[in-house]
Amino acid sequence: MTNTIHPNIEQAIEIIKALGLPKAQLNERSALCLLALLNLTPDRTWGEAQNPLIGITPMMDFSRAHYGKDYAPNTRETFRRQTMHQFVDAGIALYNPDKPDRPVNSPKAVYQIEPETLQLLKKYATLDWDTSLTFYLSTRQTLVERYAKEREQARLPVQIAPGKKIHISPGEHSELIKAIIEEFAPRYVPGGILIYAGDTGEKLGYFDEGLLAKLGVTVDSHGKMPDVVIYYPDRDWLLLIESVTSHGPVDGKRHEELARLFQNSSAGIVYVTAFPNRSVMARYLGVIAWETEVWVADAPSHLIHFNGERFLGPY
Repeated sequence: MTNTIHPNIEQAIEIIKALGLPKAQLNERSALCLLALLNLTPDRTWGEAQNPLIGITPMMDFSRAHYGKDYAPNTRETFRRQTMHQFVDAGIALYNPDKPDRPVNSPKAVYQIEPETLQLLKKYATLDWDTSLTFYLSTRQTLVERYAKEREQARLPVQIAPGKKIHISPGEHSELIKAIIEEFAPRYVPGGILIYAGDTGEKLGYFDEGLLAKLGVTVDSHGKMPDVVIYYPDRDWLLLIESVTSHGPVDGKRHEELARLFQNSSAGIVYVTAFPNRSVMARYLGVIAWETEVWVADAPSHLIHFNGERFLGPY
């Protein structure tokens, strides 16, 4: 295949621009995503556009197979964060329409062209295009708001204080974060104040940067933060809690990372690893750091202490 830009790609960029997307999305990558959403291969016209359910990797495969555009596997996140996220926000594409409660980080995540957008794009390059586009744009804001509300309803509510809730993306990891806040905290950190709760989705779950700063800690990036951070005023403790469903616990390496990140804390640091059940915990028993705590969600009234000073003895 040649490296010349196919007319479909050029036209897709024009369409994205006409739909009012920002300059950052007016590029070949976004054009190919749109073409993949429509299954618009080089031999098809816009009037023959379709509406398959398609994931990010299949979109990249589509780009390579039909338009000769080969993207490295590590650009998946760029496709997701810099194109498809904006398409969903603009109401151009639907996210997991077949299963709205599918976890955000699921490998089965799929997108589909929004039905009204599909009908509009089938009219591209016809006499009806301009009139149809004007009408479509006049109804967009209402539709975008409705889809945003539907996405929010699919999110998981978490009670962080009396009368105060946050919503995080659905999935096994988030279910464990919910259990940490609603089951672990009342038992072991009564009167505790939630400072941070991560989210597997695009949005940050919850972060009280002001309170953390008062305790002497400022962070530049959320990437290395533990999944949950709770302050225990009665004892002046800061609990750093890792939620383990697929990634690792507080092992030696993670303990050092967290110790560095929170080295300026005026509060005492307590390290906790949370597991959904004992079978998951069993996979990691050999690497859990000493002088840390382990909590298992399906036995919430028990806490396991990995003590580095005592070998054996009654409490």
